[in-house]
Amino acid sequence: MKLWSITFCLLFISHSTHSASFNTGPVFSAFGKHAPVEGVALPDDAHFKVAFDVAKGANPGEINRAFESLARFINMHAAAGVAKENLQLALVVHGSATLDVLTNEAYKSREGTNNGNQALIKALQKFGVKIQVCGQSTAAHNVKQSQLIPGVNMALSAMTAHALLQQDGYTLNPW
Repeated sequence: MKLWSITFCLLFISHSTHSASFNTGPVFSAFGKHAPVEGVALPDDAHFKVAFDVAKGANPGEINRAFESLARFINMHAAAGVAKENLQLALVVHGSATLDVLTNEAYKSREGTNNGNQALIKALQKFGVKIQVCGQSTAAHNVKQSQLIPGVNMALSAMTAHALLQQDGYTLNPW
């Protein structure tokens, strides 16, 4: 009985403290829920050059949680006062996530449903996120460049994309 009571209290506290404080914005209103963290301040001159690596695809028709994490990174840092020009981000896509950057038409012909990532990819691109897909993964998944969401760039490989981004000062945020 005591164990059940303690577990219930912890679940209740966890649920009540997390569900009310997560919000979207200020950059994306439909993506990137984040919570403020009291007592944490970033330097006024904080600058981020981060590459996100995503290999695992979403369930058909759903948003890729790793893509959503990139939107969360943007929203939470913008909310913390980091200027847009100080957020330089890249998304390197490979593996089964390759299908998540297909046009809706190409995705629907393969998966039988709409690509749930289309709006998020377009929003990230509008913000200035560089999106690259692994050419080796596109070959493995029989994806042609014409089937990619416009603005998604083909790299020789994910490894190549990361090596070039690191040479340009990007750090890696593996997901």
